[in-house]
Amino acid sequence: MSRSAGLGSWATGWRRNWMRHLGTLVLFVGVLLAVQAWQTRHVAGGLLPTTALDAPLPVLDAGGTVRQSSLRAEIAALQRAHPGQNIGLYVWADWCPICRTIQGTVDGLTQDHPVITVAMQSGPPEKVARYLSVRGLAWHTVVDPRSAIAGALGFGAVPAFAVITPAGQLRWPTVGLTSSWGMRARLAFAG
Repeated sequence: MSRSAGLGSWATGWRRNWMRHLGTLVLFVGVLLAVQAWQTRHVAGGLLPTTALDAPLPVLDAGGTVRQSSLRAEIAALQRAHPGQNIGLYVWADWCPICRTIQGTVDGLTQDHPVITVAMQSGPPEKVARYLSVRGLAWHTVVDPRSAIAGALGFGAVPAFAVITPAGQLRWPTVGLTSSWGMRARLAFAG
């Protein structure tokens, strides 16, 4: 059988069975959405909760300078600097292999959109600053050594990404591996 005949046979079979393939695709997407819904079931939607977001924590600016602030104060500062724009919130940990996998994605996102990151259970600010420096990441990061912020927002795992709207609402949370276009779409359509 020639190569073109084999390819034609495959295409004919695919056209004949397209409904089965569509069903498999729908099932796959359904399972992904169900897993995502289960992973984010405790995430606080709507207005940001007051618990833990006002606690003073170490904050690293993009240059690595350490200062004390709170997540709420940092969000307010980003909202003043980028009026009317959605803000990305990325929760990560230095020990998380999936977080390391999507570092480039998040770094690219920080070049185009306002993003604040939260380093969960990653040690003192000096260790987090070293981690970011070694990897060439100039992220605006709140250091959350006891997972107070992640717990208050309902994120039980990392990496986690959500959007904070200009009205201060938490929208479109996701946990686990997230694509660049998925993060960008969330930022664009969060409202």
